[in-house]
Amino acid sequence: MKNTILPSIYNRLRRTIYLTSIISAVILSACTEVLEKTPIDSYSDAAVWDDAALIQAFANAAYKDIPFGFQNVNGWRFMPYANMTDEANSRNSASNIQIIINGNASSSYLGPMDVWTGPNDWTYWKPINQANIFLDKIQESSISEDLKSELSAEMKAVRAYAYFKFISHYGGVPLITTPFNLGDEFRVARNTYDEIMDFIVAELDEAIPDLPLDYDASNDGKVTKGAAMAIKARALLYAASPLNNPENNQQKWQAAADASKAIIDMGMYSLHDDYKALFTVEGGYNTEEIIWGRPQNINVDIEALVERLLYPNGWLGFGHSHPLQNLIDDFEMENGLNIEEEGSGYDPQDPYVNRDPRFYNTILYDGAPFKERTIETFTPGGQDSPDGFESAWNASETSYYIRKFIDESQCGCTSNEAGSSSPTWIWFRYGETLLNYAETMFMLGDEATAREYVNMVRSRPGVEMPLITESGNELWERIMQERRVELVFEEFRFFDVRRWKTATEVLSQDRMRMNVTRNLDTGEKSYSVEFFQPAQFNDWNYLAPIPQIVIDQNSLIEQNPGY
Repeated sequence: MKNTILPSIYNRLRRTIYLTSIISAVILSACTEVLEKTPIDSYSDAAVWDDAALIQAFANAAYKDIPFGFQNVNGWRFMPYANMTDEANSRNSASNIQIIINGNASSSYLGPMDVWTGPNDWTYWKPINQANIFLDKIQESSISEDLKSELSAEMKAVRAYAYFKFISHYGGVPLITTPFNLGDEFRVARNTYDEIMDFIVAELDEAIPDLPLDYDASNDGKVTKGAAMAIKARALLYAASPLNNPENNQQKWQAAADASKAIIDMGMYSLHDDYKALFTVEGGYNTEEIIWGRPQNINVDIEALVERLLYPNGWLGFGHSHPLQNLIDDFEMENGLNIEEEGSGYDPQDPYVNRDPRFYNTILYDGAPFKERTIETFTPGGQDSPDGFESAWNASETSYYIRKFIDESQCGCTSNEAGSSSPTWIWFRYGETLLNYAETMFMLGDEATAREYVNMVRSRPGVEMPLITESGNELWERIMQERRVELVFEEFRFFDVRRWKTATEVLSQDRMRMNVTRNLDTGEKSYSVEFFQPAQFNDWNYLAPIPQIVIDQNSLIEQNPGY
């Protein structure tokens, strides 16, 4: 058996599969010119790499291979990164996710953290391999140099993003920049985190000058200049953070600050004036805030049934992800105070009044107005509780559902395109950029600028939370809390608490739920916060384990410590 570090790469390199993928891409793009000239079972490299439409179709396939947050991965269900943190619970995959929540991930079981050999295209080796093939073959092409440069820049940025996601999970990984051939030796050792990071930054610096500022609507989702800059800014932020910068090298923080400020100084992006709409089809591919996202077209290819998977059971939804009380408690009151602070006005028996406006745009809670009625997670008898007469087995176990991302005009009642919408999954947006810059400036000692940029996010139209005024450690706490609330369910929390080295504390706290009961005689409700699940995060969990199959197949791969 051949040793390999890339899952199924041997088969992926078979020419028949390679050519089939090209033909499929051509058909989808309605490009028939070459098909009319060349038998479809005998494509030559010349036919592919000298035809601009085929080349662009090949490049576009790399985008489709990038994992994204609405991907419904078998066994892990929906939005797994939220479910692996203190944001949400996933009922239908509770036993699988619970292994990770309890700190028991191993080389034999990584769950959604396995982006190395993960099933259902849940791996970053696929876009890396696609980019490697492209960048190798494009050199032979006779297409225009301008198009060659632009497409090559796209693929360099895609590959850089994929490697960034890899090292954010595992630390160092093998750096592979050329395609494997069937006769090659596949055994490759891991490069260090810093080596991969240097490669990422260098690739992006090469790509950025050759990328356009924007594309027309038919090319939404392709890497722009701003998107490549955003990948670089986030990568440098993570590299400067305590997990990867234990010596607190200030030059790393300065590099991260400069990268975020460069995006701000473009003057191209701004905060959308409707926080809820930003994440739905209504917002569209909203370039005023979206820097790079993953569009979907459910009428062509059903990739994610967002409403079907997130709607409450009372509307025949599957309710896969349920927000935890831990998250609910971190939404401030509208006066800017935390619920436990004196003078906040928080009432434990009326817990959902006068909260941060983003709470109402993000969470479906008992009594929340939704469609033609209010949410009923109370017992006994609540329609969205386990007592509900519709799909009781799909009821939330925490008394909450996710409102962010859903289009409430959809029925959510069928598992086809008639029941769900096609929101863009946002990889990078301007709100994150502002918070990234605020964090870097705090770490560089400029607290006034840090406050200024956090307050920009808090002042978004429709949110307009009070300005923060804290300093020192209290300011740092507010910066972390702002990221938790503003970026919730967008796959940041999983990585933030790791790079900050706070996960051993925050992800070891018990996961809590809300119990809502209604008196059958008076109709009066009572609310009590209850224990839901234990949680544990160990010192060695900051990096994911390398899958055992990888180590078994390649003796040069060393396991991460603790596994």
